[in-house]
Formats: sequence, C-alpha cells, structure tokens
Amino acid sequence: MEELDVNVSSSEGFGIAEKIVLLTFISAVILMAILGNLLVMVAVCRDRQLRKIKTNYFIVSLAFADLLVSVLVMPFGAIELVQDNWIYGEMFCLVRTSLDVLLTTASILHLCCISLDRYYAICCQPLVYRNKMTPLRIAVMLGGCWVIPTFISFLPIMQGWNSIGIIDLIQQRQFNKASNSTYCIFMVNKPYAITCSVVAFYIPFFLMVLAYYRIYVTAREHARQIRVLQRAGAPTDGRQHHPDQHSTHRMKTETKAAKTLCIIMGCFCLCWAPFFITNIVDPFINYTVPGKLWTAFLWLGYINSGLNPFLYAFLNKSFRRAFLIILCCGDERYRRPSILGQTVPCSTTTINGSTHVLRVNS
Repeated sequence: MEELDVNVSSSEGFGIAEKIVLLTFISAVILMAILGNLLVMVAVCRDRQLRKIKTNYFIVSLAFADLLVSVLVMPFGAIELVQDNWIYGEMFCLVRTSLDVLLTTASILHLCCISLDRYYAICCQPLVYRNKMTPLRIAVMLGGCWVIPTFISFLPIMQGWNSIGIIDLIQQRQFNKASNSTYCIFMVNKPYAITCSVVAFYIPFFLMVLAYYRIYVTAREHARQIRVLQRAGAPTDGRQHHPDQHSTHRMKTETKAAKTLCIIMGCFCLCWAPFFITNIVDPFINYTVPGKLWTAFLWLGYINSGLNPFLYAFLNKSFRRAFLIILCCGDERYRRPSILGQTVPCSTTTINGSTHVLRVNS
C-alpha cells in the first residue's frame, strides 16, 4: 500500500543463495496478497450481512487496490530484483512506477476513509451516521480514493516533474557499466518528495490518528458506563426489549470493529513509515541511502498488501465466518445465527440519551 519513490537498485547485486531465498520469500508474499485479497472480495460479495455494512464497501475497494498491487506491480519488481536488470523498457518503467504510486496511495486513502466511517458510526448518534454516510457520499469518497492518487502518480511522473534538477543523477544510476545492467530508477526531487509524501501518507495518517483517538475515548466511556450500570443493578420490568438488545449488540460490534481497524492501520503504518521517512530524508542527504535499504523498506510496504486479509480473518468474527463458509464450500456449521434469535431477560436504562441493556441473571 503506499508509494514507490526513489527505488534505487543495489549495485552490489545478490548471490545465488540470496536470490533463491528472495525468490521464495517474494513468491510467498505475492501469493498471499493475491489469494487473501480475492478471499476478502468474494466474502463480501457472497455474504449478504457483510454487504449491509457500509464500511465493507471501502474494505472491498481496498482489497481490489491491494490485489492490483500484487498482480501489476510486485511481479515486475521481483523480476528486476532477482535478475538485477530491468528488461521492459523505459516507458513501461514509467507506467509500472505510476501504477505503484497510484495503487499504494489509494490504499492509505481507503484506510483514512474507513477511519472516518468508524468515527461517525461509533462517536455519533445513529441518525447522524446515516445522514453523514449516505450512498452518494460513500461513492464520492471511494471515487476520491482512486482519483486523488492520479495527481501524484501518472500526471507528474509521465510529465517528468519528479526528475526536474536530478536528471543527470537518474541517468547515471539507470545503467551499470560494470554489469551491463539497466534499472528502473524512480528518483524524486525535494518538492515532489515532500508534496507526494504529505498527500499520500502524512495527512491521511494524521486524520486516522485523530479519528481513532476519538473512537478510543468513546469506547472507554461506553465501557465505563456499562460497568456503572452493572454495579448499580438497574430495575427490570421482565419484558423483552429486542430493539435495545440489538442496539447494545451493535455498539459492541462497532467497538470491536474499530479495534480491528486500529490494528490494521497500525500494521500499515509500521510497514510504510520507514519508507516514507526515508523518502523525505534522502533528497536532503544527496541520495545516499543504500539501494538495499530502499529495497527492504519498499518490500516491507508491499507485505502490507497481503497482510490485511489475515488481520480480518483473525480479528473479525464476521469475516472469519464468511472465510470459513467459502473455504469449506458453504458448510452449514458456519452459517450466521440470528442476533435476536435467542431471548435473554434484560432491563434497560438510559445514560446521556443512550439506551443500555443489562441481562437479568435468574
């Protein structure tokens, strides 16, 4: 998921043993990303309950972006890395680099939209959420996730704006006379490095931190209120309150989903922060960051494209159930039970305008 800047090839190259290990590792990453993201997309398409959750539209679009990274970007980078040579020409180098920047930038924008969606769902009243996250607004946000990256990928790269002032250095590194090898070099000048990194990583990251901080505070307040209710022992009327029970279930579900998405965002930042910190620093230290370090940071970011589906599987019960249904060919044991199918004696009380439900232990 994020952007491919200054991908300087390592002039030292790799030995035979290193290439075998690299090829095995890279193949596993690519296969994991393709199968995992396909599984996410199929799960949402086949599971009617998952389709009802607005957040999952962003998750499917995110999975599609990661799938394209694993199909259109990773294989060519892997071939160049193992062969220590770029054999597809200068124009395709520009196209591949533009796709890399476009698709990986789209990933973090999707995560930013997901964090905003979770903020409105958990920190606001349900009516506010429905008014904010309308189908039209979701469509606009999804469109923005794909259109905005074009302004820092295809447009400047094809126009050569990223190479203004450093063309001689790029040409010098594109060809290795000692090994007679050509490389797909993507180096950026200072204005492009700052602008691209701020738009593609730092601004969305800042918005996500704010959103998830508010979600964390709200979740703690919900937990505190529930503990107060449980200690106080609210009076009961012995009647069933299915809508309130469903509301409490929804609050717990949304909070768990927020924690899952926080972990997903954290993994994303751990994978891409080294790259983007280096991306801004390198032009100011005369492009002295070693090529192998660039390669390591770049593939650390690529790993994130195959990581999200496994985070969904292990941390989200709805996705886990959908995955099991697909992998077990629709086994009925994993079908979703009705949330309101069981009647549990409960009582209700209200705090700050929010209704909370307590089970009545017989």
